[in-house]
Amino acid sequence: MPSKLTHEEAEALVISDDPEHPANLISELCRDFYKLGWVTGTGGGISIRQGEHVYLAPSGVQKERIKPEHIFVLPFAQSSVPKPGSKRDFLRIPSKKGLSESQCTPLFWNAFTMRQAGACIHTHSQHAVMLTLLHPRDAQSFKISHQEMIKGVRIGGVGKTLSFFNTLEIPIIDNTAVEEDLTESMAAAMEEYPDAPAILVRRHGVYVWGNTWEQAKTQSECLDYLFEIAVKMLLAKLPLVGDN
Repeated sequence: MPSKLTHEEAEALVISDDPEHPANLISELCRDFYKLGWVTGTGGGISIRQGEHVYLAPSGVQKERIKPEHIFVLPFAQSSVPKPGSKRDFLRIPSKKGLSESQCTPLFWNAFTMRQAGACIHTHSQHAVMLTLLHPRDAQSFKISHQEMIKGVRIGGVGKTLSFFNTLEIPIIDNTAVEEDLTESMAAAMEEYPDAPAILVRRHGVYVWGNTWEQAKTQSECLDYLFEIAVKMLLAKLPLVGDN
C-alpha cells in the first residue's frame, strides 16, 4: 500500500503552472478531443503515466469542462493489478462530488503493463464504431495497407513506425454492458496481436496507446483518419489491402 499523503501533498500532485504537467495536459486534450467528437456525453478519456504516478480523467463529467482539480492520481505500483471490481490504491481523489474514477482504469493498465505505454487514449469516434459495423460480425480484426497515414502508426503502439507498404492490423473485440468487463478480452487481443497499436471495440470505440502522450495523440489522429477512409472505401467497395 502507498503511504498516505497529507491533503496538501495530494493537492500538489495536480497543481502546476507547467502546461506539460499531466493534470493540465489531460484537461486540455479532453477539450480538443471533445471538438473532434471523440469524448462527447462524458464518454471516452485519457490516462497519462509519469514515472510512478498515473493521472486519470474522471468519469461522469463533461470532458470539455475537466479541470486539473478533477484529476485522479494513482500510484503505478498497485497492491494488485487493476481488474473489474477490484479496489484501487489512490494518491489523490478529487473533492468534487459526483466524480468517480474512469471505468477504463483496468484497460488503461493493460496498456501500461503489457506495452509499457506512457499514455492511453479511449475515444468513441464514430469512424471507429462505423468501421466495426461494416466488418462481418465474426471479423476478428481490421486490416489496411498502402495509405500514407499508416506511417504515423507504430508497431505495437510503442515501436518503430510502419511504412507505406506495411499492412496495419488492429483486433476487434465485442463490447460489454460494463466497460471494465472489456479488460480480459482487450488483454487477450493484445497478446494475440502484439504488433497492433490499438484495440477496436465493436459498437463502442477504440483504445490507443503510445510511449508518450504525444505519440498516443498522433497515433489516435492517424488511426481515426484511416478508420474514416476505410469506411468510405468499404462503402465504395474498394479493397482495404492492396495497391489500389
